[in-house]
Parts: sequence; structure tokens; C-alpha cells
Amino acid sequence: MTASPHPTARRALDAFQNRYGAPAELLVRAPGRVNLIGEHTDYNDGFVLPMAIERAVWIALRPRGDSTVEVHSVDFEAHHRFDATAPERGQSGWIEYLKGTAWALAEAGVAIGGWEGVIGGDVPIGAGLSSSAALELATARALVAAAGGAWDPPRMARLAQRAENDWVGVQCGIMDQMISAVGEAGHAVLIDCRTLDTRPVPLPADALVVILDTGTRRELADSAYNERRARCEAAAAHFRMPALRDLSPDAFEQGASGLDPLTARRARHVVTENARTLAAAEAMQQGNARRLGELMNQSHASLRDDFEVSSEALDTMVEIAQAHPAAFGARMTGAGFGGCAVALVERAAAAAFARDVAERYQGRTGLQPNVYVTGATGGAGLVAAGRTPLSS
Repeated sequence: MTASPHPTARRALDAFQNRYGAPAELLVRAPGRVNLIGEHTDYNDGFVLPMAIERAVWIALRPRGDSTVEVHSVDFEAHHRFDATAPERGQSGWIEYLKGTAWALAEAGVAIGGWEGVIGGDVPIGAGLSSSAALELATARALVAAAGGAWDPPRMARLAQRAENDWVGVQCGIMDQMISAVGEAGHAVLIDCRTLDTRPVPLPADALVVILDTGTRRELADSAYNERRARCEAAAAHFRMPALRDLSPDAFEQGASGLDPLTARRARHVVTENARTLAAAEAMQQGNARRLGELMNQSHASLRDDFEVSSEALDTMVEIAQAHPAAFGARMTGAGFGGCAVALVERAAAAAFARDVAERYQGRTGLQPNVYVTGATGGAGLVAAGRTPLSS
């Protein structure tokens, strides 16, 4: 049985062979993600439309037959060992995501097994592409595979979120873990953040997604995030709604005069972004790349002007991308204040778009961007299984 030809998978497999003197028996993969539309809607019980990307975390491993996890990272050149059924809290660092995932699964009564393995990934760290969720889901997939258990993607996503919230201490929503778990090749996934219902929607056949890393990193201060969340909750209370997700754009406009101007702007973004996200899913269902691009452009304007979470670098990147003849649309993606933008572009011109936008952005800002052309991939999975050793 042969492994995936993906270079990061090969690197992990080769490192496993070198370290343990035998081929790996299992190979697991979990992807990062980019959100096409639906920003700052998750904590308002709203809708998001992410897709799993081609960059991922890979683990080459073999089961041990006990509860010990022994793991080596080829990216950090570090080695750790812990008991998956009783991990001990340590300091910060990548290993805490593995220990937290093991803890969450064990606490929930999931059958997990120990393993020894090598981990590697090509999801950029700190770029807003969910490298942490990919690490958590890859770990969960390895733990379950080592025990020979059944894989339940939505449940694993919720447990991975718990690991990040309660072990690592990052209060993320469910989107990142869910899309890494349930991603579908060729599709984005519409996620209802209240019910956690999901619906795959196809990417337009004539389009590709391009991730545009500005070379700046997010600096979302707690105070800025908390201020926006508090204003959203105040607006929902004003309308006597459980959350802004329950408010239509028309109903918002009719009652917005009762809000102070800043709260009204914050709420307007969330209400209209929910509507745009649902409209984007319908546009994708119809294969309408142009309409999807228009909605992405509108989303960026709303994030910039009403929610005020963009930045000079993001605005510059989006402006350059939107002006390119191959672009259907572009917007900032993620929490904001730095990080990445995302563009929907003509498939045939994606490489030229990536080159042109990177050159123009660097020329205007002096910053070195990173640009990734990607399709939509499947969620966390076992690439190869069984006791037949794998080789690269």
C-alpha cells in the first residue's frame, strides 16, 4: 500500500522510517480552512461558509497497544511523550493541542489508543487558516484509529473545540474544528452555528479560491472583540431576540433608530452578513461565481465600515484583488486586524492572478505576501489503514 504523494505526507513518512526503522502503519490527515463568507456571525448564532483547504496536518504512526503517545514534530524538531488517558498540563506550545485533544476524547468516553508517530504540516501558523484545528483533528483521528474505533466527524469537532477552549484556553467558536472534520472535496460547507447543521455547497466549476496572506498578523485585542460582542448582544436585547441571527435586514432597518449609531453599525454588519452568507450558498448551488464574488465584495465593505475590523494591509490587498480582471470578488477573512484575505478567481487565470496581486501588493506596501491557490478538500481522514506498512 502506498502513501499519498503529498510532499508533507512524504516528509512525515520518511521521518517515521528514519526514526523507528520501519514504515508507518497508518497515515492521517486533517485540513486547515478558509472562510469564504460569514464573519463575526458565529457568536451571534448565525451562518458561516468555510471550506477545507489543500494545506493540512499529517501524522504517520503505528499503534502501540497501550495508552502512551510518543510524537515527533518535523516542523519544530521536538519530541514528546504522554499518557493519552491521563495527560498532564504543561506549558504553552504545540504539544498542548495534542494533550488537550486526548483529554477531551477520554473525558467523553471515546475509545482511544496510544501510538508513536511523526507529525508535519503545511498550514501556515498564525495566518488565520486554522492550523490549531487541523492539529486537533489530526490528533483525534490518530487516537481513534489507533484504538480501531468508529469516526464521528461532528462529535470529534465538538470535542476538539472543547480541547481548545478548556485545555489550551482559547475561546474559539465551532467553525474551525467543524470544517476540518466535515469538509467535502469540491465543496464549501454552510454551517448553522446554532444547530450545528451542515450542508455542503459546490464551488463554481469555473472558479478557484486564492488565499492572500498580507504578511501582517492579527492583533485582535480582547477589548476590541469584547466590545463588538457586547454591542451585538445589546442590539439583540433591544429587538427582544435571542440573537441577531433571528433578525431580518428589513426588521433591523425598521427598528435601528432606537440604537446608538455605533451599536447600530455593529449589528447591521451581523444581520446583513447572515443574509449574504445564505445568499452566497444559493449562488454556489446555482454555480454563479459572479454573484458569489459580489457578495464577498459587499462583505468586505461591511467588515471595513460597519464592524471596523479590517486594516490598512487588508484593505490594500482586497482593493488590488478586486481590481484584477480575473477576480469575481475578494474580502478579508478571519477575525480581522491583519492576516489573510480570500479571493474567488477564474480557474484558468488563477496562477496569473496570484502572481500579479502579490507583485502589486508588495510594490504598494513593501510587505512580502504569501499567496496560495487552493481547491476545497475533504475533512479529517485516514489516508491509509490496516497493518500493511506504508512507504513513501
